[in-house]
Amino acid sequence: MSTINPRLTVNQQRTICSQLGKVKLQLLYKASVHEYTNAVFHQRCDNRSPTVSVGYNASGFVFGGYTKQPFSQSGQYVHDDQAFLFTFSGEKLLKYPVTQPAYAVKMMTNSGPFFGGALALAVANKPEVYSNPGKYYNFNAAEMHGNDLNLTECEVYQVEEDTTVHPWRNIIWNSEKRIELMEIIKTYQPTDSSVSQVRVLLVGPVGAGKSSFFNSVNSVFRGHVTSQAMTGSSTTSLTTQFRAYSLKDGREGKPLPIIFCDTMGLEERSGVGLNIDDVGSIVKGYLPDCYQFNPSAAQYSGVRGIFKPPELKDKIHCVAYIIDACKISIMPAKLEEKLKNIRRQINSMGIPQLVVLTKVDEACPLVKQDLKNIYTSAYMKETAEQASVRLGVPLSCIVPVKNYNEELELNLNCDILLLNAIIQMLRFADNYFDDLSQRPSTTWCSLI
Repeated sequence: MSTINPRLTVNQQRTICSQLGKVKLQLLYKASVHEYTNAVFHQRCDNRSPTVSVGYNASGFVFGGYTKQPFSQSGQYVHDDQAFLFTFSGEKLLKYPVTQPAYAVKMMTNSGPFFGGALALAVANKPEVYSNPGKYYNFNAAEMHGNDLNLTECEVYQVEEDTTVHPWRNIIWNSEKRIELMEIIKTYQPTDSSVSQVRVLLVGPVGAGKSSFFNSVNSVFRGHVTSQAMTGSSTTSLTTQFRAYSLKDGREGKPLPIIFCDTMGLEERSGVGLNIDDVGSIVKGYLPDCYQFNPSAAQYSGVRGIFKPPELKDKIHCVAYIIDACKISIMPAKLEEKLKNIRRQINSMGIPQLVVLTKVDEACPLVKQDLKNIYTSAYMKETAEQASVRLGVPLSCIVPVKNYNEELELNLNCDILLLNAIIQMLRFADNYFDDLSQRPSTTWCSLI
C-alpha cells in the first residue's frame, strides 16, 4: 500500500506539536483519499487519541482542533479541558481554548470532527464546515476560516509520543554547573594583557530585550533580580544613550571581566532608532559613555580627539545581536536589511558576532512549560535555523536565553542559559584577540 502524504506542511506540524510536547503527528484520515463519509471517518479515527483535525478551504485557510478524547458515535458531549481550536495566520498559530470543557467535543454519528457545537468538519458526508462561534469556543469566523465553509481537504492526525527526539545541543541543568559557569566567568582573563574587561556591544530591534539581557545577567551575579538598565514596553527605544555597563560579583564584589555596551533600539523606519552609521564609531571606541544618540545624524568618529585615538581596551571585542525569537519569521524586510548592513560593517572590522535569541518561552509553549526543553524543541531549532539564514550567521553562533521580566526570584535554568551565552561571548572575544595578534601591524593600524 502506497504512503498517503499529509497536506499539513512539516513546519505546520512542528508548530502544532510545539503546543503539545515531545510528540509527532501520524495521519489517520484524509478525505480526498478515504472519501467524505462519516462512516469511514469513524472507522479510521474512533478510539484513537489524542488527535488533531485539520480543514483546508479554497481561500487558503488551514484550521481545525485538538482533543485528547477519542472520537465515538455516542451522540454525547465529552469533557476535555485541554481541547482547543486553531487557525494559521501565515506561519503563526492562533489558538482558541475551550471555554466550557464539559462540552469540548460532541460525538456525532453524521459528522466528522465536531468541537463543542462550535466547529465541525465534513458534516453529513459533505465537504462542508459547520461554524458557530461563541458558545463553547470563542473565535472570529473571518479569522478562523474566512467565512469560506467549503472544504478542499480534511485530515485527522493521531498525536504520538516522539521517541526519536534528541537534544540538538547538550547542556547540564544543575546547581553545580551553575557554580562552575559563574566561576569560569569570574576568573576569565582576556588573552591580550592590555585589556582587563571584554567589551560586548548589544544591538537589536526595539523591544527585543537588550537592556533586559544586561539586567538578567547582572541579576545572576547579584543573587537577586535587578533592574539597573531602563526596560519596559514601548514602540520606540527606551534606551536613548550609549551606555557601558560594568558587572560586579555581588553588591560589593570585584568588577567582572565583561562590559555590556547598550545602544538605542533598531527600527524599521529611517531617521528613527539607532543610526547604523553610529555603529562604526562605537566599535572603534570613539563614543563615550552616556553619549546621546541622534537618529537623524551620526556622530563623527573623531569625538575623542585625533591626538588620542582609542586604545584596544576602549574598542568593541564582540557584537551580540539581541533578537526576539517570536519575531524571526515576521521580521520586516527593511529591519532585516539594516541588520545586514551592520553585519557587513562589523565583518569588515573583523569583530566576532553572535545572536542571542530572547523570549524563547513566549515563542514555544514546550519551553514555557520547562526551560530544559529548549534544546529538544524542534520548533526552537527551526527558529534558530531561521535566524541563521536571515541574519547570515552559523547556527553555532546562535544562543537562546530567557531574560528575567516577571520573576521576583532567580531561576536555575534561566541562569544556566544566560551564563552559557556570556561564556560564548568571552570565547569569541578571545578569538578576536588571537586574530589581532597574528595580523600585520599595517592591518592593525587601519582599524584605529
